Amino acid sequence: MFETQCARCHISPDINHLPKDLWANAVLPEMGARMGIKEGNFKPYKGMGFEEMEIIHNSAIYPFIPSLNEADWKILKEYIISNAPDSLPKIKVRVNAKPQNRFRSHPISLDTLAGSFITFLKYQSEGNRLWAGDIGGNLIEYGFDTAESQTIGKTENAIVDYTVRDTVSYITDIGILNPSELSSGKIIANSGNRQVALPHILHRPVNNLVVDLNNDGSDEMVVSEFGNLIGSLSLLSLDENGEYKKSILLGQPGSTRTIAKDMDKDGQLDLIVLTSQGDESITILYQKENLNFSAEKVIRFSPIYGTSWFEMIDYDGDGDDDIVTVNGDNADKTYVHKPYHGLRLYLNDGNNVFTEVFFYPLNGATRFVVNDFDQDGDFDFAVISTFPDYENAPELALVYLENVDKTSYNFKPFTFKEVNLSRWFLMDTGDFDLDGDQDIILSALTYSFTPVPPALSNAWNETKADLLFLENTLIVKDQ
Repeated sequence: MFETQCARCHISPDINHLPKDLWANAVLPEMGARMGIKEGNFKPYKGMGFEEMEIIHNSAIYPFIPSLNEADWKILKEYIISNAPDSLPKIKVRVNAKPQNRFRSHPISLDTLAGSFITFLKYQSEGNRLWAGDIGGNLIEYGFDTAESQTIGKTENAIVDYTVRDTVSYITDIGILNPSELSSGKIIANSGNRQVALPHILHRPVNNLVVDLNNDGSDEMVVSEFGNLIGSLSLLSLDENGEYKKSILLGQPGSTRTIAKDMDKDGQLDLIVLTSQGDESITILYQKENLNFSAEKVIRFSPIYGTSWFEMIDYDGDGDDDIVTVNGDNADKTYVHKPYHGLRLYLNDGNNVFTEVFFYPLNGATRFVVNDFDQDGDFDFAVISTFPDYENAPELALVYLENVDKTSYNFKPFTFKEVNLSRWFLMDTGDFDLDGDQDIILSALTYSFTPVPPALSNAWNETKADLLFLENTLIVKDQ
């Protein structure tokens, strides 16, 4: 019964992956509501306004007719709670991480305010500049050559993406930052001195891929409408009148990031999308004719993994794209340090069948960059944990994994003594000092997700570090 009922909307989670109290007080009440069963005092609509309640009601997320009778529901609950552990095992790092000496740290303050609330980060090699968007709707450009910042755009809410294509730039405004079924997100197009919001209201968009998918000379937009209980991956394409029409590519919540690549070698760009809510997965949408797509889930994760980012690299040099993911988003209903959080590498067999070959455990891992940072011919990783164990291992908020032997997946981990200057959320890589090697940049988000020791949060406010520039010292620029 467990496998049947718990795999209706996603793959079945492992009972051992959560302790008894979280099953009983967080997961089972929500699960019951989604099966039309009222569990204790749980109120799925608590705190919502009428409009949001109506949206959820019409979606049938919480059905009126139970899909399981009361006796079977009781059996299922008792089975889960009796088999769940009292607590989870502590995460075990294979090799004790040592302080690194590859990178030199440079904290950067973009303003004089306490705390930092950066919700978007992207390096642009042209002009050697960094774009950052914040929770207040400010789009900031920082120049590495000048060490100066300026505001180049403004929206009403948190900025989560920014793309420049030829003479037009696109700002993505999430609308409502916290989980919600209300839609108020938008994409704002800027051309010269003209700023226009596209007519489509979006459900908490977090990523906008602007690309000419069908090679007709006009860009399409693939928008990850993360949503909450409901959401979608949407396509905005120009019609014959030059107006954007919207179609749904994936009708499920949690779309986080999309990459365009030709995965089946037919000459057309396909879409690879990460979904990190509910049915956590990597899906390839193979492009057919007239911007139609055929979806195939190639990797699926447990719904409690908290998968938050992925990259595509040819790790083994065999000519196809492999996938690297991190899972560790820990800000939802089941906050506990989880030993299955970390970075994973999946190799492609050449037919887009992916097999996990490497796992590096790291509590709360949420973002990473990958490059050959030491220029020895293989891929190294730097991984952020936004939800580390601050009480026992705060130094593991950032780990550099130096690739020692790529064939045996042997990585040597290193930590950074400056990591606790703030709570790090996003990262990117590039040659910021123009000396021929790849550097790393981190951005801070001191938003209160989960408990943090007061001494640490007070220190974050005092340092006012918005960015952390990690200068790669492999190649020293001529002075």
